[in-house]
Amino acid sequence: MEVLELARWQFGITTVYHFLMVPLTIGLSILVAGMQTAWVRTGKARYLRMTKFWGKLLLINFAMGVVTGIVQEFQFGMTWSAYSRFVGDVFGAPLAMEGIVAFFVESTFLGLWIFGWDRLPQRVHLACAWAFSLATVASAYFILAANSWMQHPVGVELVDGRPTMTSIWAVLTNDTALAAVPHTVAGTFAVAAAFLVGIAGWWLWRNRHAADEHRDVWRSSLRLGAWVGIAAFGALVVTGDAQGKLMFEQQPMKMAAAEALCHTESPASFSVFAVGDVTEPRCEDVKTFTVPALLSFLAHGDFSTEVEGIQDLVTEYQARYGTHYPDDPALGELAGQPIDYVPNLPVTYWGFRIMIGFGALSAAVGALALWLTRRGRVPESRWFPRMVLGAVALPFVANIAGWIFTEMGRQPFVVVPNPTGVDGVWMFTALAVSSVSAGEVWASLLTLTGVYAVLGVVEFVLIRKYVRGGIEGVLPPGGGPGGSGGGRSGDSGRSGGSDRSDASDRSDASDASAGSADSADSADDALAFAY
Repeated sequence: MEVLELARWQFGITTVYHFLMVPLTIGLSILVAGMQTAWVRTGKARYLRMTKFWGKLLLINFAMGVVTGIVQEFQFGMTWSAYSRFVGDVFGAPLAMEGIVAFFVESTFLGLWIFGWDRLPQRVHLACAWAFSLATVASAYFILAANSWMQHPVGVELVDGRPTMTSIWAVLTNDTALAAVPHTVAGTFAVAAAFLVGIAGWWLWRNRHAADEHRDVWRSSLRLGAWVGIAAFGALVVTGDAQGKLMFEQQPMKMAAAEALCHTESPASFSVFAVGDVTEPRCEDVKTFTVPALLSFLAHGDFSTEVEGIQDLVTEYQARYGTHYPDDPALGELAGQPIDYVPNLPVTYWGFRIMIGFGALSAAVGALALWLTRRGRVPESRWFPRMVLGAVALPFVANIAGWIFTEMGRQPFVVVPNPTGVDGVWMFTALAVSSVSAGEVWASLLTLTGVYAVLGVVEFVLIRKYVRGGIEGVLPPGGGPGGSGGGRSGDSGRSGGSDRSDASDRSDASDASAGSADSADSADDALAFAY
């Protein structure tokens, strides 16, 4: 393999692995903060137990996300130093803001939340939970702002062949970022929701014939996750539509590749799926099953507008950005070769459909789980735990497929030209790699892959341990938040919070053992109101 291909594989593997942790941390942190809010407002112990159980899993995932995320920063110097020199004046600003403003806030308030159960007033402790969760969203915002600049450069001028930032505000309010952030955050809720449904559903089914004092915890968690998952999918549809319309304007080749639209159509049909070889940009041997005129609507909001195909776009790109790579020895085998402006069609075409299909399937599982647990029902069938546990993977796969589509769909550019921006602010991926040998990249690739595999096993073992340990595995003796009953007395008149929680706990357990649907449904309503 050439250095370019190895560097792309290394960045892809480490980024995808890191992105397994990121959406779960963001989505779950907000849900856990909501659970704690419900406990502080109602005093019901079920919400405290939900907070402690899901909070423990959140901490494990967050720790692994930090470890794997650190490597991402070093990638730019290890294998992408030419890229770093080109974009450093712009790209470094949002990354620095993410580290200083967001990550430090996350770490500070997470520490206060972990160690403050018995030391901080309840409402101050709750504020720490919200500060941490909102900081994770801020962190994602800055990272997405940096990535969106690569997709659509704004707020810069070209000085001595390099982009120099003229407006950080333009970078942070890039319309590409403003479309990507809500779409990504909605995806994090989908991931966290499936996580709740899968684990809570398994526990609910496991103790279906036993007197489980925590059944109300699992039922409330499952139904919360199911409703959040359905709402998240609705948000993904709306935000994805807005993001898609921007892509048709800013990166028409990416969206043509997503549809395997080889020839310009007016109106253009949306391809549901294709049969045949989609690797060839002429699509001569491909049969697609389409919805007439739908692609025109997705691109421009009407059913008649023309959508350019791959063949016409290649001609335009060749006229604007050249037909051949420079005859530079640093490019290796690509030196002087024709530039292929067509992204990997199988990856973009099927990745786009996996993203949509798996996201929809995850929401469908949530809807089915709601139906099967209606009015206090507990599913009896053996396929139920297999379904909900298997469905945990669906939004993870959908998120990863979406990111792979986003990044591979902009090839051969690492910085995509802005059709209405400053001329010259773009960069081919082949020109972005470091001057390193293939052996050096092989060494780092194998080392990082091995380390990440070990970390993956560690996280799986820890998550499995605490999931199987259930509520008892995360609560200290006495059942209170930190062993003494839940925050300092005197916080907003909440002295005696432990007694109130214990009493509420006994009432909740009694309701659960009696199979009271009204109690469970009202708990869901109260929790939803807390948000």
